[in-house]
Amino acid sequence: MFEFVRTHSRLMLGVMVLLIFPSFVFFGIQGYSRFTEGGQSSVAKVDGRDISRGELDAAHQRNVERMRRQMPGVDAKVFDTPEMRRETLDGVVRERALMSAAVKLNLMPGDERLQRLFVSDPQFAPLRNPDGSVNKDLLAAQGMSSAMFESQLRQELAMRQVQYGILGTVLAPKAVVATGFDALLQQREVQLQSFEAKDLRDKVNPSDADLEAFYKAHEAQFRAPEQATIEYVALDIDTLKKGVTVPEEDLKRYYTENASRYTAAEERRASHILIQADKSAASDLRNKAKAKAEALLAELRKSPAAFAELARKNSDDPGSAARGGDLDFFGRGGMVKPFEDAVYAMKPGEISNIVETDFGYHIIQLTGVRGGEKKSFDAVRAEIDGEIRKQLAQKKFAEVAEQFTNTVYEQADSLQPVIDKLKLEKKTATVQRNAAPGATGALASAKLLDAIFANDALRNKRNTDAVEVGPNQMAAARVSAYTPAHTLPLTEVKDRVREAVLAEQALALARKEGEKRMTEVKQAPTTALPQTLTVSRAKAQGLPRPVLDAVLRADAAKLPAVLGIPTDGGYVVARVTQVLGREAAPGGDAAMQGQYAQAWAAAEEQAYYESLKKRLKVEIKPAGAAAVAASGPPR
Repeated sequence: MFEFVRTHSRLMLGVMVLLIFPSFVFFGIQGYSRFTEGGQSSVAKVDGRDISRGELDAAHQRNVERMRRQMPGVDAKVFDTPEMRRETLDGVVRERALMSAAVKLNLMPGDERLQRLFVSDPQFAPLRNPDGSVNKDLLAAQGMSSAMFESQLRQELAMRQVQYGILGTVLAPKAVVATGFDALLQQREVQLQSFEAKDLRDKVNPSDADLEAFYKAHEAQFRAPEQATIEYVALDIDTLKKGVTVPEEDLKRYYTENASRYTAAEERRASHILIQADKSAASDLRNKAKAKAEALLAELRKSPAAFAELARKNSDDPGSAARGGDLDFFGRGGMVKPFEDAVYAMKPGEISNIVETDFGYHIIQLTGVRGGEKKSFDAVRAEIDGEIRKQLAQKKFAEVAEQFTNTVYEQADSLQPVIDKLKLEKKTATVQRNAAPGATGALASAKLLDAIFANDALRNKRNTDAVEVGPNQMAAARVSAYTPAHTLPLTEVKDRVREAVLAEQALALARKEGEKRMTEVKQAPTTALPQTLTVSRAKAQGLPRPVLDAVLRADAAKLPAVLGIPTDGGYVVARVTQVLGREAAPGGDAAMQGQYAQAWAAAEEQAYYESLKKRLKVEIKPAGAAAVAASGPPR
């Protein structure tokens, strides 16, 4: 399966010479290097080798397409975020680093090992032909050639060997595991009394002086951000579509030329009896199998209703025999060609003659047909009209976008000229430097907001330049009023100030009463507190993290231990009374040991990768940070 490139190496070398040598002569070595790089900026460097922006974009596109297939109903925009682009960049860097390590450690697998892996690993079963060779048709459907698949498999196995040197060598002795899980699963009995600020709000009454003092000390909390009231216009495909009309004859022609799009794919359901005889089997074995199939067919001709029972007793296809030979519905391309051709030539209920494939001899019964219906023109007319108008609008967009850009620039004192010229809608809004939560379209564009708050737009009230706010979307704005950032007067924010002071004073009172109670309990160690809980790190029982940490840190040799713990909402007095046995681990000790080993292996593998990055001098370049921050739909 992996022999083509090696077998035809002389031919490949000749092709490379013909393609590459003239370009060296014409451009020179440096020119050829620049030509192959395509002028792409480097986003990262690993072991002295650059990763180009093109490689990053291609990897991100593959990730997006994979997630689209997994979640077809989700808007693709949710996959194209700075966080996901960062994950893609990290993934590309990680692959490059692991591959460099594999090469340096001589861990690249040979052809024989690749072959053994391909023919023995169950995950590759869908890609194998019965003779163990690769199914090139399935690879082609995934956009891959045999050489590409070989290269990908070789790289994946090499990287796996680098990682397995860490992941596969972790030791997790029972004593060590027990010590680690003691800290997680040890239980303690604790008595608690909480003093919550929310319960003491009625006991505080801030004065006007308190409000004014808090306001002056926290003026920054009561500042209104700068904002601009704007007029703006947007140009997009939907706007252009409104001005496009499509003649009826063009709609009908499109319907006729694309009839397959409006016809449901026909699927057929069949049952079969397989008498297995591989293509490579000896002729006497194949003849014996064929004779058995012919005998079964003769029996079926006499009693067609016995098909399911005969399939259960005689079929060599373990996947369908138990179901009476049923293969469920499948479309064209779902079966090997001789089988498919036979099924699509049959009528419902019909039983075929013997059909020979590479797997053996089949007897087929067609049990169902669905699909194949064509939607009427009237049913899809609106869809066709919308699609054609969108296509025409997309073709027109570049021309109109240039007019839009020139008009807002050349007649910068008003947006009205571009509105009149292109029949656009004027909109108004009040905006801040950062997009408001939930903002969409032009008002969600950081580029447009930056242009609005630029000095020229604010000071001179001139149109902003035309800004690309999305794919096939442009916008321009003009500031009609501007309010700089300012501190709001106390009279406007008095209710907010009073609420803040109430919360502050109630919290102080809760902590004061909590500290008093803690002193009382320390003086009378046998005093019981109102709430008793058994807690561990695995079962916090709703305790805030600071309280749980304090309870579990208490010295077990000095019990009972009385603690006072300030919290965000008040104060908690805790009395640790006893240490209990460790709670049972979910799944038992064996599962616990496995989880510990996995967690430790992951930590060690990450530590190894971090050290590998240092040795290989991994560098994320400014262009990489910019590429991660870039947003927009995948290209």
